[in-house]
Amino acid sequence: MSSGDRPAWRPHYGPWALIAGGSEGVGAEFALLLAGAGINLVLIARKQQPLQHTADRCRELGVQVRELALDLSRSSSVEQIISATTDLEIGLLIYNAGANTHSAEFLDGDLAAFQQVIDLNVTTPLALIHHFAGPMRARRRGGVLLIGSLTGYLGSARHTVYGGVKAFTRIYAEGLWLELRDYNVHVLELVLGVTRTPAMGRAGLNFDIPGLQVSDPADVAREGLTQLPDGPVRVVSEHAGNPALHAGQDRADAVLASHRMMQKLLRGTPPAARGSDAPSAE
Repeated sequence: MSSGDRPAWRPHYGPWALIAGGSEGVGAEFALLLAGAGINLVLIARKQQPLQHTADRCRELGVQVRELALDLSRSSSVEQIISATTDLEIGLLIYNAGANTHSAEFLDGDLAAFQQVIDLNVTTPLALIHHFAGPMRARRRGGVLLIGSLTGYLGSARHTVYGGVKAFTRIYAEGLWLELRDYNVHVLELVLGVTRTPAMGRAGLNFDIPGLQVSDPADVAREGLTQLPDGPVRVVSEHAGNPALHAGQDRADAVLASHRMMQKLLRGTPPAARGSDAPSAE
């Protein structure tokens, strides 16, 4: 987004934006871009230290920032967010917090832990959208940006539940876009592929696979804000040619090919090493 475009963000998406998952990687880049446009921020993430670091960087750009260190897979997080923002006009909601927090084969995994994956990726964002998008509709301006994943296009081992919830959110975003388009509320699911974020680095992913496309978080954030008025779904340009998007009728072959690539990407990293905050290998 060029500097000449930035003033348009404030009247449509301001005066406050809420970013769930706003401490690192793509979320931090969203925050910095919006702060540079003069939009105040509510930043939410689980880890206090990186959250504080990003908040301080945004304050240096001259905007107000509120930080909330919350686990968004917990049911109490929604009420805490609502309580902390009752005096604010939220004109933009970015939900960047989805992750595969329980990387296990389905029959070997824990159902309660899989429910946390569902809550983080479905239950919490739907509750936040229901709360914040209603006033946007009444004002006839605003935006909702959801971060999607290529994992939602083809099934993959250890992403059984995560892939399912990401497929759900894409279809949900399309329906929400239909419902809000006549009210000038923009809705976009931005579909990510492999992105060089701190969480991906901690997961020990193999970025050196020949031909692997890897996105830069700053480029992803810029593309997302640029494309937000043109929903409902946008695959990040770097990954628009991914075979998962063009799978034909032989789904078995497509799923197996995707699985082989995933194995190379994870290069045998034990599930425990990927951690509870590790995102999917998109």
